[in-house]
Amino acid sequence: MKTICLYFEIHQIIHLKRYRFFDIGTDHYYYDDYENERSISDIAERSYMPALNTLLDMIRDNGKYFKVAFSLSGTGIEQLELHAPQVLDKLQELNETGCVEFLAEPYSHGLSSLANEETFALDVKKQCAKIEEYFGKKPTVLRNSSLIYSDDIGGQVAAMGFKGMLTEGAKHVLGWKSPHYVYNCNIAPNLKLLLRDVELSDDISLRFANSDWAGYPLFADTYINTIASLPQEEQIINIFMELSALGIAQPLSSNILEFLRALPTCAKDKGITFATPTEICKMTKSVGSLDVPDTLSWVDEERDVSCWLGNAMQREAFNKLYSVADRVRIANDPRINQDWDYLQASNNFRFMTTKPSNVGLDRGIYSDPFDAFTNYMNILGDFINRVNSLYPDDIDNDELNSLLTTIKNQGDEIEMKDKEIIRLKTKLEKLEAADEKSKATAKKSAAKKPAVKKPAAKKAVKEEAKD
Repeated sequence: MKTICLYFEIHQIIHLKRYRFFDIGTDHYYYDDYENERSISDIAERSYMPALNTLLDMIRDNGKYFKVAFSLSGTGIEQLELHAPQVLDKLQELNETGCVEFLAEPYSHGLSSLANEETFALDVKKQCAKIEEYFGKKPTVLRNSSLIYSDDIGGQVAAMGFKGMLTEGAKHVLGWKSPHYVYNCNIAPNLKLLLRDVELSDDISLRFANSDWAGYPLFADTYINTIASLPQEEQIINIFMELSALGIAQPLSSNILEFLRALPTCAKDKGITFATPTEICKMTKSVGSLDVPDTLSWVDEERDVSCWLGNAMQREAFNKLYSVADRVRIANDPRINQDWDYLQASNNFRFMTTKPSNVGLDRGIYSDPFDAFTNYMNILGDFINRVNSLYPDDIDNDELNSLLTTIKNQGDEIEMKDKEIIRLKTKLEKLEAADEKSKATAKKSAAKKPAVKKPAAKKAVKEEAKD
């Protein structure tokens, strides 16, 4: 029986403002608040809300048959909290149906998996905590930024305790193999890999409204027939895309949501089911390991990381940023941490790319890659100065870690002693209250006790004595 795994990613770019060299040291706020509010509100109205309403209707119409998965970057959640909380409310409503799974991913939607293992682990852990806070369940499957994966990254993800991971079904990795099976990590056999079907996913997310495409117009029954006609032994069909594909990349006027709404009915007629990534990892055995020595992603024709790190500018910015990764992690300053999350976002490096792409790239305020590089490096210069001003750069990481550990331990000890003082004070107050109560009870009892009458014999003796 064939099974479709349908997954959508939600992430929002944090737009940086125009930041000049002379702002370094004087302006520590780096963001274009107007553009951030405008863009997330626009996407929520044109894409997220209509798409989520449609998916909720599909679940209600099909019961437990239809299932879907999402992942949200932490920075994306922050933007939704500020400017489009209705999207989070709708996701919680979807979660209550029991037909939705939420996956883990780096909080920053950054490239930490390519730079710093500990930073990557903390990035993922932070996002997992946010997902659990909103949806009540800790993720068990991870989706790295832009499906970035390699054997080494798979090993890191397995060490974090995840059971599965999504990645790209790239032809240069698969060779003669099919993406329609479950594989496992080459160096961590317990980590199962679900591979995106590039053609079937891009038919919806990239080509659906393109009237010059040979497959246009695409109908739901045609799409499902294509899946049903796959070899019998190829049973797992992973369709992964950004949620913004529904309404932004493919406008609502293209009837993209009507197409989506018809998929469950057409699939049911062909005996095809839907399942979440965790369900597939549990019910399907791996057919073998996948050898991925070089890093792959779901971006551009090369399906690698060259769109972020393909030129000297990008690599310089990347190396400069992660040169302070350990200090940021050790220092753990709230304001620094927030800027760190936003500056890690992969789009900052994407704007600096000089390579051509089949997918249009909107650079926002930047006129070209060099403009993007200059603006980012000005901001990064100020950020690194702030990190070093918190903890002077003449203190090495080991010394800083030791110093902050000592401070933390002293703080914990003081906190523990304060709690003990409060506990003893409370105990003393209770004892004093009990003592006062005991005295009051004794006094009250004495007041109520009747006077003792003297015996008659003793009274007679006293009278005789008087005579």
